[in-house]
Amino acid sequence: MANTRARLMISGHVQGVFFRAETRNTAIRLGVSGWVRNTSDGAVEAVAEGPEAAVHAWIDWCRTGPPRARVDSVDVSFQAYQGEFDTFYIIRD
Repeated sequence: MANTRARLMISGHVQGVFFRAETRNTAIRLGVSGWVRNTSDGAVEAVAEGPEAAVHAWIDWCRTGPPRARVDSVDVSFQAYQGEFDTFYIIRD
């Protein structure tokens, strides 16, 4: 199976609801590496790499997020796989 890389911008009520922590937990469970961080405009940005099916499953999870979140939109852009991460990180503000 091919590897892929995706960059997501997630908007809605996604800060202060454990979105980053649950995004990380879900990525690790699926075997996806990368990072997630809050942005100054209230969104969440994430980059993920891994097997194509796992990255797509992770993206699907991000469209809903954890129970207290409200995801209004997820903008996804696929990029060339780089293999630069060894785990999934939370980038703190």
